Order: sequence, then C-alpha cells, then structure tokens
Amino acid sequence: MDPESNQIGGVLIMTAVVAIIVFGLLIFFHELGHFGVAKLVGIKVHEFAIGMGPKFLQFTKGETKYSLRLLPLGGYVRMEGEDEASSDERSFNNKTVVQRIAVLFAGPLMNFILAIFLFFIIFYTIGAPTTTIEQVMVESPAEAVGIQPGDSIVEIDGSHITSWSEIVQEISVSEGRTMQMTLLRNDQEIQKTITPNIEPETQQIMIGIVPEMRASFTASIRNSFDQTFMIIREIVLFLRNIVGREATSTEIMGPVGIISLVGQATRTGWVDVLFLASLISINLGLMNLLPIPALDGSRILFLIVEFLRGKPIAPEKEGMIHLVGFGLLMLLMVFITYQDIVTIFTR
Repeated sequence: MDPESNQIGGVLIMTAVVAIIVFGLLIFFHELGHFGVAKLVGIKVHEFAIGMGPKFLQFTKGETKYSLRLLPLGGYVRMEGEDEASSDERSFNNKTVVQRIAVLFAGPLMNFILAIFLFFIIFYTIGAPTTTIEQVMVESPAEAVGIQPGDSIVEIDGSHITSWSEIVQEISVSEGRTMQMTLLRNDQEIQKTITPNIEPETQQIMIGIVPEMRASFTASIRNSFDQTFMIIREIVLFLRNIVGREATSTEIMGPVGIISLVGQATRTGWVDVLFLASLISINLGLMNLLPIPALDGSRILFLIVEFLRGKPIAPEKEGMIHLVGFGLLMLLMVFITYQDIVTIFTR
C-alpha cells in the first residue's frame, strides 16, 4: 500500500474514532439527564443504554441494567410504565405531570449544560474574546473607516457593549445596514460610521475585525453562556426560515454530514473538535425539544395537554402518534443521509 493510501486510511480511522467519541459523549450526557432525574423522583429504571442495535457490553447494578450498543447513533433510558400502563407506585405514569416533564426535559437540558462546559474549556484554555480589537482585516469595512488594533468597542447604535458576543449580535441584526460605533482609543471616545459587508457565499455579515483573546475564569463563564445562547438563537432563526421557506432542506445536515465535519475539525485541532461537539450538543438538545412525535418535545406537549385537561390522552392514541412520528423521522433521516452523501461526493 502506498504512503498516500496509508495517510488517507489513517485520517478515516481517526475521523471514525473521534466521531464515535463525540456522538457517544453527547448521547451519554443526554440520557444521563433523563436517568438522573428519573432516579431523583423515584422512578424505577430498567435499562440505561448508550447506542442502538446489538449490545457488546452489559452489566447490572441494583435494579438497572447498563448496556453499550454497537451503533453510536442514539440511546435510551427504559423506565417502568413509560410506554405501557403500570400499577407500580414507582412507575413513570404514576408520577406527577411536573415530575414527568422534569424527566423528559432533563435530557435536552444536559446537552445545553455540556455545550456550556465545553465552551468554557475552550475559552479558559485559549482565552475568551474581548471587546478589544487585536487585528483589522485588510480591505475590510473596519480598515476603511480607520478602526485600529487596540481600539475597544463600547457602543453600537446606542447599545452598550460588554462582551464580544454582543458585538457579533449587533453586527448580525444590522443585516448590512450602516451602524454608528463608539470606540475607546487611548482613553478617548471616538465615533465611527461603518457599513458591514455581506459575504455572498455564506451570507455572513462582517466588518473585518478579530478580537483580542484573554484568559479569565469569569469572562470564560460569561462567554460560554453567551456563545450557547447565541447559537440557540441562530438555530431558532434557521428553523423559522425553514418554516417560512426562506431556507431549504439542503441546508440541513445528518449523521454523515456531521461525521464529515468532525473529520475536518480533527485535522485542524482539538479546539475545533470541542467547538463542533458543543454546536452538535446544542442542536441535539434543541431538536429534541421540538414537538415532533417520538421526541422529548412531543412527550412534554402531551403532558401539558394532560395537565390542562386533567386527564391523560389514551395511551393507545399517544403510542400510535409516536410510532408514526418515529417512522416519518427515520424516513427523513434516510433522506438527509442520502443528501449528505451526494453533497460530499459532488463537492
């Protein structure tokens, strides 16, 4: 085998290993959320599983069986009375509506917490972006209006600026319109009028500045939360555009596309891998909260309806809705996976 083939093989193996670790980590924390709160409110848990398909590792501790399965594309916490009627006082269906909602919401919540933690590692290790400018890009709007390295942005269009994420947000919501910017230079405030550029390919709105990075525990925590909420906001906006047909299904990515991104991130360094893991974790948490049958969001919606009606929806009806929803979800996943493969091979 020639050296180039060896190198390609090594990259593919590394991509597969990193992808399995990333997917496994996200699934583990998601299911850990469900598991932890279920135990906390006294629900009997029969099995805690990471992965789908045949199991290759299993052990039992107490009343719960723990298993690791072949395909790292999902997981589950099997609770007494979750999908069937049960008279056991420790069953899921015998707990209060609030307790059941807490169990279901805990999975997505853990994905958000994991993302915040991973962002914190990134920011605390390499430094968190500040409001001070380290670099001005050549031929950028910032250079054109005379912004210099060392300037600190204190206000944009009347909004007081305290973090880099606020700068990104203000530039983003400008949609390319001219902005009034107040900067601090040598302890003196200066005013600049700037019109951002919109990148034709990515539609990103930029003024061409790079922030100064500074390691700080408190700043890293704040930036971790800011970054997470900013990504959640962007995903919600994207979903709204999908519903309004301002975005297309070709912009949605499935497991194959994500593995391709993991491969790219692996080649550029651990920071990109952690950032991508955070991004996927937020996506996983948010997608699970959508009211789509078979996902946590739809189960929460059914419980809210139960709370308002004062009685549960018939288990047979709810079960059928989740079954049909799961089938449609699998068909959608097949379509997105096909789309990912076509995209990769036609680049």
